[in-house]
Amino acid sequence: MRRVVITGMGTVNPLGKNVAEFWENIKANKLGIKLIDEFDASDIPVKVVGSVKDFDPSGVIEKKEAKRMDRFTQFAVCSADEALKDSGTDFSDIDPYRAGVIVGAGIGGLHETEKQHTSFLEKGSDRISVFYIPMMITNMAAGTIAMKTGFKGDNYCTTTACASATHAIGEAFRKVKDGYLDVCLAGGTEACVTKFAISGFNNMKALSKAECPEEASTPFDLNRQGFVLGEGCGILVLEELEHALARGAEIYAEIGGYGATGDAYHMTSPSPTGEAAARAMRNSFEEAGLKADDIGYINAHGTSTGLNDKYETTAIKLALGETAARKTVINSTKSMIGHLLGAAGAVEAIVTALSVKNGFIHKTLGYKTPDPECDLDYCTEGNREVEIKGALSNSLGFGGHNATLCIKKYEA
Repeated sequence: MRRVVITGMGTVNPLGKNVAEFWENIKANKLGIKLIDEFDASDIPVKVVGSVKDFDPSGVIEKKEAKRMDRFTQFAVCSADEALKDSGTDFSDIDPYRAGVIVGAGIGGLHETEKQHTSFLEKGSDRISVFYIPMMITNMAAGTIAMKTGFKGDNYCTTTACASATHAIGEAFRKVKDGYLDVCLAGGTEACVTKFAISGFNNMKALSKAECPEEASTPFDLNRQGFVLGEGCGILVLEELEHALARGAEIYAEIGGYGATGDAYHMTSPSPTGEAAARAMRNSFEEAGLKADDIGYINAHGTSTGLNDKYETTAIKLALGETAARKTVINSTKSMIGHLLGAAGAVEAIVTALSVKNGFIHKTLGYKTPDPECDLDYCTEGNREVEIKGALSNSLGFGGHNATLCIKKYEA
């Protein structure tokens, strides 16, 4: 059985435009959520976002080329560039058909869609850019990364709303584990911080209306009122262990298992039973050869919405059993950066891998008032330093899509 390890990582998100900056801000409990200044928000009730400030792709993408990429693709290309550099190789020694790119996105090129639709309404159909369609489609992030790297193996996009990135990493894990690929760039990207998107999410009662950034994203708190829309990207290098060892690669952690299920229940609400989400968690750690007692940490989906946090808590108890669940430390990275939609699972997988490697679990910010229905250890008092044998990273998407990665401490 082939083993799969993480040997490189790259990110662009509200707390950092590279992994080192992001991790330092995570450890310092910094908040990446800010008041909206990208547009005039005076006529909408949502006042905060988790946006990437001062993003400049020019060090990686030429100016002319950048104009032909939507923001979500720019995020992905820059993150992939960092991940490959972090891995220490361009994998030119590998048959290009055994190197893949799988990058999820929930919505895709919304910035360009809004821009071109406005042009269509104001100036007519012949003014729509010839680049609009390829800039908008969700698969273009994966396609562009492949063009940059020359990787010719599996190349596609998973689109499962908020579970997109975790599904992408899980599918990449399977491809390497099962022998179809030797390396795969995998993750997720999203750039939907626009007035149009915020208005849509707000009208379905999903977003926090808090006017103070510190009070906006409060996972598992009794008074939570919705998620904060964020943007960003995370890309991981998944590599077959023997190849990584042969070249002396630094190994962050091992991906031991992956679980994917569907609630078959509701468009936006998780299932109240938590059964399908629990099965995804259980499948992931059982594939990794672990037991419930071996799971010391869960990076929860933890959106700060009333239903998600309650039903995810139920699912964790079902997956691990009541006793093991109460001993497991749980946190939500969304308390710091908001909800990155199709990119969320990738950025959270980076946090999980670094937590496993460094024996560090960050605090869940914003928590003040306990909720009787969310009664596990959500790491609300402060950061923890603890040895972690196995960890889970959960993603639960609209439509009932559940995905979990089991990330293990690497041991030879």
